[in-house]
Amino acid sequence: MDSYRIDELARLAETTVRNVRAFQERGLLPPPTMRGRTGYYDDSHLARIRVIGNLQERGFTLASIGEMISAWESGHDLSDVLGVEKVMTEPWSGEEPAYLSIAEVVTAFVPDLGEADFAGRSPDVFPMLSRAEQLGFLRWSGDRFEVPSPTLFQVGVDLHASGVPLSVIFTIAEHLRRDCDTIAERFVELAVEQADLQDPATLSGRSDLPEVGQLIQRLRPLGVLAVQGMLAQALHARIQSAFSDRIEDIVRFRANPPAAQS
Repeated sequence: MDSYRIDELARLAETTVRNVRAFQERGLLPPPTMRGRTGYYDDSHLARIRVIGNLQERGFTLASIGEMISAWESGHDLSDVLGVEKVMTEPWSGEEPAYLSIAEVVTAFVPDLGEADFAGRSPDVFPMLSRAEQLGFLRWSGDRFEVPSPTLFQVGVDLHASGVPLSVIFTIAEHLRRDCDTIAERFVELAVEQADLQDPATLSGRSDLPEVGQLIQRLRPLGVLAVQGMLAQALHARIQSAFSDRIEDIVRFRANPPAAQS
């Protein structure tokens, strides 16, 4: 299991050192392992902070979150609770984020620009960057961009290099994001149903938390593989349907060009 200093933990959890300390003081976060004078945190702390952040986004106060965690832990071994938290909150992709300057991001799409075009300029002057941030492809970190998925970023670069305008890429990405949200919702419903998690009132008394975590863990790769397989089939069928008539027209035109008919 990885270990982190408090500043590293805060960065990975996308929060502040002050918040991490506040969570500890309120008893929401287990204490770190001390090595000399330095405290080291692990993946279970990272999972717990992400759970706290998710609950805060849903409108829960720290006091109510503390009550929920206490009630949850009272009937379970702490390692079981943290194990489920980790499975539920850790990123599904093993992809490591990349970090790029404004110049590196923009010139990936507009190669004609030079370094002088970026001197002293903030990301706000490039509308394409704001749109990319809204869609979650970029995240400004104060002096550079974090690219959460270099793979998706490269897809955008390759599409643009193939002649697809940025505005079209962003529109398609927005549609795909909504489609993926619908697919994800279906798999979450499957997980909730199979793990019998419909009734929150029964959760604190559950004795099978490790099995619940294992189920969620198994569903992750299965969900991705299912979507990949079905998407490949759908693309094949749609491409055939969309282009078969056009290909026939092209073949017919070449066999009987207008000049030959006159």
